Amino acid sequence: MTELTKPAGLAGRGGCWFAGGDLEVHLGVEAEFMPASKAHPGIVVDGLDRLAATLEAAGATVTWDTELDGHDRFYSTDPFGNRLEFLQPRRSARAS
Repeated sequence: MTELTKPAGLAGRGGCWFAGGDLEVHLGVEAEFMPASKAHPGIVVDGLDRLAATLEAAGATVTWDTELDGHDRFYSTDPFGNRLEFLQPRRSARAS
């Protein structure tokens, strides 16, 4: 993803925006921040194994989970301790 320049009227609020492909993510900061250890976004990706390897090479922990039928998935955390889920439909469950 590439960092976007926030519009001038919103730049003073802090945070940052990113875009990649058809996806745009806006991140904000709170003064009384507490990482979300359970609540999390689920992000569907292509190349799940490649993403896991990239994260691990960068020093991130990757925890695989097999509890969601029809999907391969793992959890990791962002640098602030927030839980992130990355998932991909299993090859046998993907449309041809």
